[in-house]
Amino acid sequence: MKPSINLGFFTEDTVKAVKRRDVMVVIDALRCCSTIVTALANGATDITPVKTISEARRLKKKHPEFVIAGERKGLKPKKFALGNSPLEFSPENVRGRRIILTTTSGTKAILLSEQGKWVLIGAFLNARAVAEASLKIAENEKTGVSFVLAGKEGQFSLEDFLCAGAITESFPPGKAQLSDTAIVSLLSFERARRSLKKVIQRGSHAQYLKSKGFGDDVAFCARMNVFNIVPFLEKGRTVPLETFT
Repeated sequence: MKPSINLGFFTEDTVKAVKRRDVMVVIDALRCCSTIVTALANGATDITPVKTISEARRLKKKHPEFVIAGERKGLKPKKFALGNSPLEFSPENVRGRRIILTTTSGTKAILLSEQGKWVLIGAFLNARAVAEASLKIAENEKTGVSFVLAGKEGQFSLEDFLCAGAITESFPPGKAQLSDTAIVSLLSFERARRSLKKVIQRGSHAQYLKSKGFGDDVAFCARMNVFNIVPFLEKGRTVPLETFT
C-alpha cells in the first residue's frame, strides 16, 4: 500500500495525524524551519524549540552554555544572542553549540507535533532531502506523511503552502497517494517554481519581513535544495536525522 501524503490547515488535522502515527513534516519556511536547517548544517549540535520567551530564558539560566535565539514580531528579543535570521546562524556563531529557539509560530507548530513518533523539519532549503527521508520512514512504518504548516500566527501562509508543494514534487512518481490538498500545493508550486522568490515575496509575511529589514532572509529561504540535512525532533531537541537512523 502506498503511503498517503496529507496536508492539513488546522490544529485538529495535526492531532489526527499524530493519532494515525503519520510522519510529521513541520514547515515554517519564513523563517524558523529554514533557520533550524541552516544551524544544523553549519555545525550546531542541536536546537531545543520552546514556546515562550520566559521558557527560553529559564532554560538559558539553567544552561548558560546554550545559545539563546528567537523572535517576536520578527525581531530579536532583548538579551537574546541571535534572532531568527538563518543568516545569523553561521558556522562561526553555532558550530559545536547547543541552541534554544523560540519563535512566534514555528516552534509552536513543532511542539504541537511532538507526540508523533517521527517529526521532521522541512523547508525549501532541504525539500528533496526531507521528501526522501519522510517517504522512506513512512514505507518502513507502514503509515502516511502529514505536513504541518506553521503559517503566520496560525493563519494561512503562501510560502508554507508552496513549500509543501516543493517537498511533494520530490516524492518519486507513483510511490505515494496524494490528498487533494497535497495535489493543490504541488500544482501551486509547479506554477510558481520559475519565479519562486518573486512569488514568495508577494506574500504578506515576506512583505512584513522586508519592511523590518529582512529582505535577504526571504531570498535565502526561497532557495531550493541547498542542504541535504533533515532535522528530526528527538526528546525535545532537533538533531540531524542521521544520528538516529
